[in-house]
Order: sequence, then C-alpha cells, then structure tokens
Amino acid sequence: MTRLAPVISIAHGGGPMPILGDPGHAAITKSLKTRVPKILKLGTKEQPRAIVLVTAHWSTNEVTISSAEKHELYYDYGGFPNEAYSLKYDAPGSGEVAELVRGVLEKEGIKSAKDEKRGWDHGVFVPMTLINPKADIPIIQLSVLNSESPSAHYAIGRALATLRSENIAIIGSGFASLHNMRAMFTGQTKIPTFKKLNEEWSESILDAVQTKDVEERGKKFEGWRQWPGAYDMHPRGGAEHFLPLIVCAGAGGGKAKAYADEFMGLDMWSYYWEK
Repeated sequence: MTRLAPVISIAHGGGPMPILGDPGHAAITKSLKTRVPKILKLGTKEQPRAIVLVTAHWSTNEVTISSAEKHELYYDYGGFPNEAYSLKYDAPGSGEVAELVRGVLEKEGIKSAKDEKRGWDHGVFVPMTLINPKADIPIIQLSVLNSESPSAHYAIGRALATLRSENIAIIGSGFASLHNMRAMFTGQTKIPTFKKLNEEWSESILDAVQTKDVEERGKKFEGWRQWPGAYDMHPRGGAEHFLPLIVCAGAGGGKAKAYADEFMGLDMWSYYWEK
C-alpha cells in the first residue's frame, strides 16, 4: 500500500504571538514545535517532499496558488513589537508542485489561478517557523474562497487528496475552534455559558471529522452553519479561519485524530489524518 503524506488542520494562534513568546500561546506554540513535526515525520526519510498550505489569511474569488520559487513575507498584522516585522522564513516555493496542484484541481473541474507575486502571510510563516525551523521543505500557499462555500472547499480537499500519495502533505492553517475577535477581547470566552457552547461546537466538529465515510463527512460539513454556536465561534461573513479545516476534511482519508491546546480558557483543537 502506498504511504500517504499526512493532512493536518492546525490552530495557528494570533498574529506573530506564538513566535514572540506570548505566555497565552504557550500550549499552541509547544504543539507547533513538537506535535506537528512528529505527525509530519520531519527529520526522517518519510518527511514530506512538499507542503500545500491552505491559509485563512488569503481569500480570493477563485482558488489561487502561490507559484514562485522564492517568497517575501507579508506582515499582515499591526501593533506588534518591531521584531514582528523583521521575522524571516526562507523555505523555498516550487513551481513544479504548484503546477501539480493546479492539475489536480483542473481534473476535478475546479478553476484556479497561479500567483508569483504574493508574499507568504502570517498563516504560513508563523506556524511553519515553529514547525520546521530548518525551512528545507518547499511550501505552496493556497487561498480560501470568498464565497465561503463548504461544498466548494470540501471539493478542493478531495482534489488535493491525490497529492498525498506523492508524499505531499496538506496543512490547513486557521483557528477552527474559535475566531470571534469581539468574544476574545471582551472576555466573553471566560463566561461559563460561552465555554459550554464552545464545547458543544467542538463536539460537532469532532463528530464530522471522525465520520469515516468521506461522502457522509462532506454532507455534515455542508451543514456546519447549523451546528450549535457556529455564528458565535465564526461570525457571519467571517468563516475564513474555519475553511482550511473543511479543505483538510476533504483531503483526509478515514477518521481524524485530534488534540487540544488551551487558549483563553478554551480548548483550541487541531485535527489530523495519517490515512
């Protein structure tokens, strides 16, 4: 049986804070440094030859693929110390793998475009600096869609799944458990009723990602906006941090595995598929 590269939906934290040593990000930072490299089998003969990274911080009308051999960093945040704007991550891109991505999408009737100019946003370089500081694995950045269509994102994942047999890993970089800035900055996350709602929300996600049949899993994700707390965790028009998980759910095989990191008193879940 052909070995499949893994699929991982990670919680990437807030802006550059995981790199800057913010105590509130300690658990997320530790997982990015330790858990994710083990899942990717970094430092072994089985480490991926490339990574396709779907980032919450790049929304477009059609799927867009970074295709440059070298990328500048796009510091898409504000109000942080000066060091946050001098961070470097020198992993290569890959025009060859970008073309593979375009090809598998086209085969499934998914329109896409290649972009040689856009820099890597913090959804790419912040977690990858922690995951793979050697920066020796090519990365191909992939956008999410402005439409926020769950079926479209699941279809993207199904198309990308074929790359796994070529030892190309899929990473979804977002914050699937919660991305509601008002709730985060007003202390709402500490209210018992909100915490309970977040737990119910996470239970719905776990049920979907652990649905073995990929077609049935896709149907569950199509209805994610009806899950308890969906609009509390991801306000209307703000699903971009959940969409990378839907892509990963499409790319994954059987049931997902999961782990949680504490953040603002809540469990921030990451999900991964090794089969």
